[in-house]
Amino acid sequence: MASVSPFNQASQALLSERIKKLLTALSSGIYEREQSFKLCLLAALAGESVFLLGPPGIAKSMIAKRLAQAFESQNFFDYLMTRFSTPEEVFGPLSIQELKDNGKYIRLTEGYLPAAHIVFLDEIWKAGPAILNTLLTVVNERTFRNGSENLAVPMRLLISASNELPEEDSGLEALYDRMLVRVFVNRIQQKDNFKALILGNQSLPAIPSELLIGDQEYQQWQHQINLVTMSDEVFEKLFIIKTLVENEQPLGQADSDYQSLYVSDRRWKKSIHLLQASAFFNGRSEVNPLDLLLLQDCLWHNLDDREFVRGCIRDYALNHAFDQVQLKELAERAERHYQAVADDICQQLKMQFEHDSGLRKEQYKYDFSVAKSYANPHGGQLFKLVVLQSNLSVSEKDKGETRWVYVDANEFSKKIKSGRCEMLGRINQGSELCRLLFEIDINHQLVIKDIANRPLPVALVQQQALPPQQFANWQQQIDEVLATIKQAEFQLKRSRAQFHGALPHNFIANQLPEAIEASLIEVEQMVKQVSELLDKQAYRMRNIGDFFD
Repeated sequence: MASVSPFNQASQALLSERIKKLLTALSSGIYEREQSFKLCLLAALAGESVFLLGPPGIAKSMIAKRLAQAFESQNFFDYLMTRFSTPEEVFGPLSIQELKDNGKYIRLTEGYLPAAHIVFLDEIWKAGPAILNTLLTVVNERTFRNGSENLAVPMRLLISASNELPEEDSGLEALYDRMLVRVFVNRIQQKDNFKALILGNQSLPAIPSELLIGDQEYQQWQHQINLVTMSDEVFEKLFIIKTLVENEQPLGQADSDYQSLYVSDRRWKKSIHLLQASAFFNGRSEVNPLDLLLLQDCLWHNLDDREFVRGCIRDYALNHAFDQVQLKELAERAERHYQAVADDICQQLKMQFEHDSGLRKEQYKYDFSVAKSYANPHGGQLFKLVVLQSNLSVSEKDKGETRWVYVDANEFSKKIKSGRCEMLGRINQGSELCRLLFEIDINHQLVIKDIANRPLPVALVQQQALPPQQFANWQQQIDEVLATIKQAEFQLKRSRAQFHGALPHNFIANQLPEAIEASLIEVEQMVKQVSELLDKQAYRMRNIGDFFD
């Protein structure tokens, strides 16, 4: 009995469209922060934490406050950390009454972090150990120890921010590692946006009520996100990214100074949950290779790492995400295999002359006694010479490809001794005499010139033909060549369908998908070029044995 998917495609498509509209509404009126909103909303929907890195005054707190408006329950807590911040200011003051009456150490958490859905902590690294240690437990377990009780914390999103990174060996690594999504927020760059910012109306439109996220559906989504699957094929692509990030050496980094980028197992595990959420809120039940691009905002630790990771993700996007390298290799393998077969055919069937540099003049010798003779209706005998390469034609009088030519046997065997001769002969099944030009090339092999004056190797039909098994072997190899290029064409169609099936993507900026599209077009052109070449040439080689009949 077939398994029933827990996802309804129609409702998933509507959810994806709703998230798209919500993102548009959130970023409306806030310039050059669209990608920050995408990543922060995805983190909120996945229940993960975000770290915003950037100088003061670039709308980091506005992003957090605006995100809180996306939810029906808008319990929002924000706080600017200083060296003098106390736990009471973040987690709530002690209840004096509870302490006096019952001797219990209880905090009044209403209106503070333990009761908030969206939390924004600015200058996070300035907080003292008492705050940071408690915060680590809150982020890790979503609980807050209040006296003897563990309170469930309803926090959906923690956004922390700073204009600096935590110092090494500061004891902050564990908390920093819990901040899965890391976003670098820069100043406004574009002139028109800068003008609109400083001269325009700063009021932001309200979020339409039909787009707000309710508590019940949010909880339902958390269960459904965990049902999103990752195929073995996509896992292999994830492992490619892991290999690129952890094993590649950044450009300009000396070997002796290089230490591979460390990404904790915990971070990889949490990243998978983010990718599942990405797939779910894009209307899919399975993680797609496009979702993996989000890892560029999950794996870096500092700005140098960030550029390196983004380079690795771009490498993955252009070469591996939709099997671009594999498709190129298939096409190249087919072309190489075909060329090897063609070379073998030429090597086996070529007419190899002996060169004699006598005192009088140069002469070339060939034992024509092995040749098969054909009766000439006009008297005498003919040689049949098979052209071994694809061509336009060897004469202007004949249209189409030349497969073989007939020439007068006696005249040809005499004239070719000089190394070059013009002959009248007949092409294919034609009856009209055409002028043909033969030469012996630098390797002492006989060639015929086509109408573009290109040399084409030829073979003499002999009385003792090659064994049929030899032709059958070549035919089999050509069939394998054609099967390889057909496989490349099929896989290319599959890759393009998979790519376009993941679009539009709600959480990824357009630049990388556009670059992927360009890379797939490049692969398509290459596969098409090889396919057309083989369509034209492989038929000749596959049926070369028939030309010798």
